[in-house]
Amino acid sequence: MLYAYYASGVDAKLAGKYLVIFAIVAYTFEKMRVRSGALNGPVMRVMGPFMRESERENVSGLPFFVMGVGLSFLLFEEEIAILSLYFLTFSDPLSSLVGILYGKDKIMPNKSLQGSAAGFICCFFVTLIYGINFLEPNINLIIFAVFAGIIGSVSELCSVVVDDNFTIPFVSGLGLTLLNFFIPIF
Repeated sequence: MLYAYYASGVDAKLAGKYLVIFAIVAYTFEKMRVRSGALNGPVMRVMGPFMRESERENVSGLPFFVMGVGLSFLLFEEEIAILSLYFLTFSDPLSSLVGILYGKDKIMPNKSLQGSAAGFICCFFVTLIYGINFLEPNINLIIFAVFAGIIGSVSELCSVVVDDNFTIPFVSGLGLTLLNFFIPIF
């Protein structure tokens, strides 16, 4: 998604509008698919091998992902929206993998201390690497990255109620916007 954004050269706010519209259409289609065997059958033949078991009879993560990306571009500064999408891209799968393999200390349903720690570390380093594009490494960037790691990790924990494809970019974007107000990096 980020590659398509960079390659297209489209303004972030305009991209956000299109993505929100697409998310609404995708959600509507997904609801129709789930309710209609005639529609779900052909979709499963094509997309079934790529879907999680839970998505076969329920709305997939696609509309939530697109809505999270779209709202991030619409509501947040471009740099913050992109950083929140990097959190989704890198931290979400790493947190999940570490949680599945090593997650013995459960802190919430399907969430472990080990997975959350991996998410924190990942978001910390992603923020440092991304932040170096905007300023020389300094103590403010390091402090910002520590808090960004916490924000990214907490955004993953919020996904117990709503799909993490939505919560990670949206909650991270909110938190990073507030953090950037106190420690301006972008």
